Amino acid sequence: MELKYDSKLLRIFIGESDKVGHQPLYSAILFAARKQGLAGCSVLRGIMSFGASTRVHTAKWIEISEDLPIVVEIIDHEEKINAFAHLVDEMLEKAGCGGLMTIEKAGVLYYRHKKSN
Repeated sequence: MELKYDSKLLRIFIGESDKVGHQPLYSAILFAARKQGLAGCSVLRGIMSFGASTRVHTAKWIEISEDLPIVVEIIDHEEKINAFAHLVDEMLEKAGCGGLMTIEKAGVLYYRHKKSN
């Protein structure tokens, strides 16, 4: 797969404790992106955040460290990202959780897999 310079980045902000059924939501999103053949997906764990509820989530306070912020980033062509964003919206609805989803321009400079020896 090739990515053009003018690709899109889908960024999803959720909580670590958000689930779809018994599966963590971030894991469900990553495997759905892989199944859809998207170019790449990374799950990042934050150390501190707040969102629409204004509740602060932080690794510093043991009593609230069970729901740290998670950011899922997915990159691909605009059409595939837009289609996948609808699927993510359904997953967020099914999970009954809050969150934030953004789409940004991404200037892809390099996208290759490691060559085998």
